[in-house]
Amino acid sequence: MLKSQKHVFWQAFLITILIFGMGVLFGVILENWRTSKISNLYQKSEVGLLDMRLQNEIYSRGSFNCEFALEENMKFTDKIYEEAKILEKYEQARRLTDNLIVQHKKYDLLRAMLFMNSLKIKENCNASYFNVVYFYLPEYEKPRLDIKAKQQSFSKLLADFKEKKGDEILLIPIAYNHDVSAINVLLNQYNITIDDLPLILINEEIKISELQTVEEIEKYLE
Repeated sequence: MLKSQKHVFWQAFLITILIFGMGVLFGVILENWRTSKISNLYQKSEVGLLDMRLQNEIYSRGSFNCEFALEENMKFTDKIYEEAKILEKYEQARRLTDNLIVQHKKYDLLRAMLFMNSLKIKENCNASYFNVVYFYLPEYEKPRLDIKAKQQSFSKLLADFKEKKGDEILLIPIAYNHDVSAINVLLNQYNITIDDLPLILINEEIKISELQTVEEIEKYLE
């Protein structure tokens, strides 16, 4: 009887070890997959930055096809927004390494350049879309729990807003980076400080720092 109980105990112990080992292995595989996914998206930002710089030069000359520029800018903005949602989801699920933080900053510079380009297009082409820029604190800036909760609510609100308004708005999320001068200058230009974040800037004038409904934000577009 005692021998049989020991046999059952060792069987249970080995099964537990096996399950634990499989769990750890699955966790490592999932983590590597997330890292690879983030890295691939960040690598695309290198090409995107070069693309934005060249576009910036073209738009600075002031002579371009407005209809084509508007279409390309809208497609690029929507692409960047969708990638931003993916990155946010993956980044919340893992601790970012120093290398990924550097890549993240490149991505935010890309978004800032996209915003600048959209201003030039709007000015030269008398475009009717609304610029909606969402400034927020990234995970590596270690925002307080209440700020993180607020940002999650803002992100959901803006996703609903974008789904409802479609091409009527250009939605560009830009993360605050304390050591990236260009973004600091951009925030300063609109009198926005780190204490104001998260914040939604509509058409470079209207600032929203408290949660509202989609319908309430929609009134600012009238």
